[in-house]
Amino acid sequence: MGLYDFNVTTIDGQDMSMANYKNKVLLIVNVASECGFTPQYEGLQKLYADHKEEGFMVLGFPSNQFSKQEPGTNKEIKFFCQGTYHIDFDMFAKVDVNGDGADPLFKFLKKEKGGFLTDAIKWNFTKFLVDRNGKVVDRFSSSTTPKDIEKSIKKLLEK
Repeated sequence: MGLYDFNVTTIDGQDMSMANYKNKVLLIVNVASECGFTPQYEGLQKLYADHKEEGFMVLGFPSNQFSKQEPGTNKEIKFFCQGTYHIDFDMFAKVDVNGDGADPLFKFLKKEKGGFLTDAIKWNFTKFLVDRNGKVVDRFSSSTTPKDIEKSIKKLLEK
């Protein structure tokens, strides 16, 4: 099973196939509205705005698994993201990223690119970089800023 075989739910409740992202470079991020890393939304939006014409997309998946830092409903999360950070990249319904109830997409991402000591996602704003063929090529920790990833994104966009 590959990345494009998964279905996800948009933040507005629509079922969607990951196949919609074929031939795009993706940065898939588990996000939260009340986290110390939440200001990274600004950098993620800038990356998206700067590179979307080249075939780049950020996919945000809210998760409430880390100190309950994403307590809102999908509607509240969307309102916060658009109102506070002017997010216009694709956002999805709230998911679990770890444990038995983890979203199948995140189980796949973690299997493809394990973490340090454990495959589990350690915190909000863990980022998975995916090439145009759906291959997970890198994983970045919460503390890695969007700007720090731009060079890797540009390299994939040039291919």
